[in-house]
Amino acid sequence: MERSSVRRIVISGALGAVSAVMAVTPLGYLPWFGGASLTIMHIPVIIAAVLEGPVAGTAVGLVFGVTSLVKAATAPIGPLDPLFANPLVSVLPRLAIGFMAWGAFRLFRGKMLPLAAGVAGAVGSITNTVLVLLALGLTASEQMSGAFGVQTGALPAALASIALSNGLVEAAAAAVFTSSIVGAWKGLENARGRAKLSGEGN
Repeated sequence: MERSSVRRIVISGALGAVSAVMAVTPLGYLPWFGGASLTIMHIPVIIAAVLEGPVAGTAVGLVFGVTSLVKAATAPIGPLDPLFANPLVSVLPRLAIGFMAWGAFRLFRGKMLPLAAGVAGAVGSITNTVLVLLALGLTASEQMSGAFGVQTGALPAALASIALSNGLVEAAAAAVFTSSIVGAWKGLENARGRAKLSGEGN
């Protein structure tokens, strides 16, 4: 097996484990104003896609989605959690995060690495928010309308409000986390490469 394939498997496995832990514990959420929480559970998916490509991102996204589905089906907490027992809500949107984040990174990677990684983080986060809310609106409109106390016809506006209020802040957080983590990882890789070359030259 090629070294690059082993690296991809190792990194995907490690980030998949992180994603699973974040999905089934409170570690995937950051406290926000008014008692609300912001999710950062999609960040390992984005980082996997940036570091190792769309296949790795999709694999970690699958772990994220499946663990979310299992948690929703076996140990729901909030009133909307049971809706995530539907794989169209919990799994399918998460498979697209890696592709979108990788595409954004590819588009901007000729620029500074932190900028490209930050854009990938924001795009991956927005992808998660939009697709999950869209899936909820299409598959559980009555339950969502009841939870928000609005008529079914007003649900799109309510979901759009959530996308703007929480989604944009989550995208900013994902951009910062992704840029910082990818930058630090690449810095370590470059330092190891220089140390190896220095050792071979002695």
